Amino acid sequence: MASLAGKHILLGVTGSIAAYKSAMLIRALVKEGAEVRVVMTEMAKHFITPLTLATLSKNPIAVEFYNPENGDWNSHVSLGLWADLLLIAPVTANTMGKMVTGVADNLLITTYLSAKCPVAVAPAMDLDMYKHPSTTENMNILRSRGVYIIEPASGELASGLDGKGRMEEPERIVAHVEAIFAASGTLAGKKMLITAGPTCEDIDPVRYITNHSSGKMGYAIAHEAANRGAEVTVVSGPVNVELFHPNVKIVPVKSAGEMFEACKGFVADADMIVLCAAVADFTVKERADRKIKREKSDYALTLTPTQDIAAWVGANKRSGTFLTGFALETNDELENAKGKLKRKNLDMIVLNSMQDAGAGFRTDTNKITIITSDGNVDVYPLKTKKQVAADIIDKMEKCSNA
Repeated sequence: MASLAGKHILLGVTGSIAAYKSAMLIRALVKEGAEVRVVMTEMAKHFITPLTLATLSKNPIAVEFYNPENGDWNSHVSLGLWADLLLIAPVTANTMGKMVTGVADNLLITTYLSAKCPVAVAPAMDLDMYKHPSTTENMNILRSRGVYIIEPASGELASGLDGKGRMEEPERIVAHVEAIFAASGTLAGKKMLITAGPTCEDIDPVRYITNHSSGKMGYAIAHEAANRGAEVTVVSGPVNVELFHPNVKIVPVKSAGEMFEACKGFVADADMIVLCAAVADFTVKERADRKIKREKSDYALTLTPTQDIAAWVGANKRSGTFLTGFALETNDELENAKGKLKRKNLDMIVLNSMQDAGAGFRTDTNKITIITSDGNVDVYPLKTKKQVAADIIDKMEKCSNA
């Protein structure tokens, strides 16, 4: 299911050069399942046309209080009641000032004053305007009244200056919207630790031993948990996967040893742990300080076992913490997974088989079997990793609340 399925988002667009991003923002919101309606200020029409936003949102755009040609009334009260979230992006310094003082001289402000839903704003303005004491004070007042401020990014501004004031990018605004709804999610108040990606064990300054893990599964689980309200920490090996979510903290590591040391600091506070990383079982015993030259026909590389992170976490997790592990097998899959579940004191294990097409490393899909400590076995069909993440979190919630 899309993360914003069934949500009503009322998007306010004000007179800023960043208004062009509202078109991309609407597309991103609709892609995640939201129904979007738009209220524009008169000045916003100078930067982007109502026709563009109406086409993308598939809803008529409201600008005036009424249509002077036929008297149709745009009810600010009805708009406020319809919305699950009022999102003003971009919001100008002028509009924030009106929100603070209640100067209701346009449809957007009257809608804001009537709204019963949460309100979020994404400021966009020049560097000096953003830094001005009046802007700072207005934002502080809005925060104190419960308005969610999506901080602008830094970069080149329309004036040619470089600094903070650029409206945040649409995909990141969507992540903030997800976080707002997640505050009332099923995992709100829970802390989750996730490991993801591969580890890299250095041979010399140039070469290392690793595996084919892309990190996609672990990051999908992190996104799903964050969207349900969990405070998520991802201890991640080197990946090319991007994840921005206000509820997610990424802790980058490289080797199995670094991953173990990072995890130790989060285990005690975690309510749920998912060990999804493909951690190297062996590391190089003696790392060369210089690049090893090909001076002979063969070369012996001595390996030594790494710390078993899953076994350590299973032995040291606090009572009540729900621990999920992963098993990627090539043979005797079910028996091997059940053995790992018991040996490492897991509450649940997610089994992948390299024999299943579309499962395993570097794919956007996965086919899993979930085994719980009470012996229950659930087999799932091939799905996207986003869908698989939802299945895993569903099962963890069900078992941990049983």
